[in-house]
Amino acid sequence: MTLRSKHPRARLVLAGVALVGAAAMLAGCAGPAQDEVPTADSQTDLARPPAEDDPNAVAGGTLRLSTSSDPVCLDGHQVSTAQLQLLGRIIYDNLVSLDADGNPSPWLAESWDISEDGRTYTFHLRDDVTFSDGTPFDAAAVVANFDHMAAPETKSPLAAAYIDPIASTRVIDDETLEVKLDYAYSPFLYVLAQGWLGLISPKQLAEHPEQTCLQPIGSGPYVVEKYTPGEGVTFAKRADYDWSADYLNHDGPAYLDRIEISFITEPAVRYSSLVSGEFDATDNIAPQNAAAIEADSSIEYHNISRIGNPQRITLNTSRPPFDDLKVRQALALGIDSEGIAEAVGFGEYEPRHAFLSPTTQYYDPAAEEAWEYDPDRAGELLDEAGWSTIDADGYRTKDGQRLTAEFPVTETATPGSLNDLIQSELKKLGVELKLIQLPSAEAQERRRNGDYDIGTGVWHTNTPDALYIVYASGEITSPERIGQNTSRLTDAELDGILLDARQTTDTEELAELYGKAQARLAELVPAIPLYDFYTPWAVHDNLHGVLADSSHGVPLFTIAWLEP
Repeated sequence: MTLRSKHPRARLVLAGVALVGAAAMLAGCAGPAQDEVPTADSQTDLARPPAEDDPNAVAGGTLRLSTSSDPVCLDGHQVSTAQLQLLGRIIYDNLVSLDADGNPSPWLAESWDISEDGRTYTFHLRDDVTFSDGTPFDAAAVVANFDHMAAPETKSPLAAAYIDPIASTRVIDDETLEVKLDYAYSPFLYVLAQGWLGLISPKQLAEHPEQTCLQPIGSGPYVVEKYTPGEGVTFAKRADYDWSADYLNHDGPAYLDRIEISFITEPAVRYSSLVSGEFDATDNIAPQNAAAIEADSSIEYHNISRIGNPQRITLNTSRPPFDDLKVRQALALGIDSEGIAEAVGFGEYEPRHAFLSPTTQYYDPAAEEAWEYDPDRAGELLDEAGWSTIDADGYRTKDGQRLTAEFPVTETATPGSLNDLIQSELKKLGVELKLIQLPSAEAQERRRNGDYDIGTGVWHTNTPDALYIVYASGEITSPERIGQNTSRLTDAELDGILLDARQTTDTEELAELYGKAQARLAELVPAIPLYDFYTPWAVHDNLHGVLADSSHGVPLFTIAWLEP
């Protein structure tokens, strides 16, 4: 039976070559009808709180949540794991937040001034905030956190990149902080609102920095009671908390007394334990379970398309075979991304050809005309690149060498997984993909050293600056810092466009620059977008007040409460 895509094909021009062709699908089961298009919930709608506290809200109770993975470390400055988006809001506060419409809004900074040249920010801070160890929050605490993010020993894979434009800080007084930037950095307030940039007690950073992974001290609505790596983490409410983000319209502490989180990697177990009532909520619902959960009237299901980059296949452009543009173009044309989206997403995933998701500001719909599935043209490009001979196993060769790519993975691939589908698609093109299963530490070391050909991944952030983080040449991992440019792409033209976008706040100019960046990426093909990146989560209907986090779309429990 043929798996058919329900999404219309788009036309592509890559490096001046018109690439148009017929659609061929992955082998599998029939997909939905042509007019059925997956829909995602609006992050804006789900992030909007009530105008005032719910008069029916009941304080007390324990929220039981299952989540898909262990963050390994609870210090967001040290990791880039997605779980810190959710956990960070439980433990930490941020300097600023985003409101439900995605605009910078006060939090621990009550207000701020920006110089005309956009290079100096003066933050005016709250004077009534303490960390859970009793340390007062002040301007020096913010400086200590910036220093911790940037310190080489922190080895920050994310936070350090976001604050890299900071040139200097100056404590004017306890409630006033001046931050000077190397250049006007338009995403600055937005990145300060992200979960990974939550603020840690400066006393802990100074006296016990080794404890921030397992027992971090924040100023947030809950404190870490116990963290057992591989099993779970429990939080207890701070009774004296009274400084939630302005946009939440909430005074006083959180309603829930405790939050108990269990790390459960198996999607089927998370699903069955949610349905049975063992848990009140869960995240990362597997797409194959979505229809059943949506049909359950006792459960609320939300599927939010994330801001940032879509799920993609990353190609290491720094070494053969993907240092050859024609080979990269061939893969872009020869991989049936729409069929993959259908097979992996069970009708829940929207295929994507652009390098930004449509929920991201300055996403350019024209970028969807990146390429159309055309295996015949893909074969021609591989012939032109010299891979014109086919060996006995059906793989292309050149000068006696097989066209082979290595993909280090840490998990055991299962039938129907994304990695297996990519391997199958490449074999149709005559490309051998070796899935090399390694211990986690060894796989990570190979990635840091650029010792791979292919990878997969997504990059979520709350601004289109995601393109800079993932594709600017300065974001290639170095001995000084772990970067996120896993394509190891170096392109002066793209670097210039993305840096210019960082340095302007003019909306028309930003739209033009990000449009150019998306077009340039389609020419360079450092990666192959596949489908949108989602945050699917579900809660029982006796759990009220759960919002979508305004930066990340994950569930936010600051004003959540359980019906007795």
